[in-house]
Amino acid sequence: MRSKESMLRLHRFKVEDKRRQVAEIEFMISDMEAKVTEFNKQIELEEKRTGVDDINHFNYSMTAKSIRVRGDNIKKSISDLADQYDKAKAELAEEEAELRKIELLAQKNGEQISTAPEIKPVMSGIGVRI
Repeated sequence: MRSKESMLRLHRFKVEDKRRQVAEIEFMISDMEAKVTEFNKQIELEEKRTGVDDINHFNYSMTAKSIRVRGDNIKKSISDLADQYDKAKAELAEEEAELRKIELLAQKNGEQISTAPEIKPVMSGIGVRI
């Protein structure tokens, strides 16, 4: 009985750890998307200031070009994070399923298990805007 309680605690910890990872990745993606939006505003203002909005024009603002490069780099990072997010969500689902199995097995055997915090679903998909 003691080992099953330890196993339950371990799996609950794993579920919470994965849930934290998913939330952190969601936050980072959201933060980066906000930065890309801000960069786009800065580019627009710079283009209005200089009167040149054609990237290939010889007189295009170097400031706007550098902001575009930074924005493109962040978009690549967002894409990479989206892959990590999908992987982390899949791992979370696996851990939650494993925890449910162990809890059901313990209940089936008539063992008293300590009440666990209810498993909350992770925020549904995030909009990755690239």
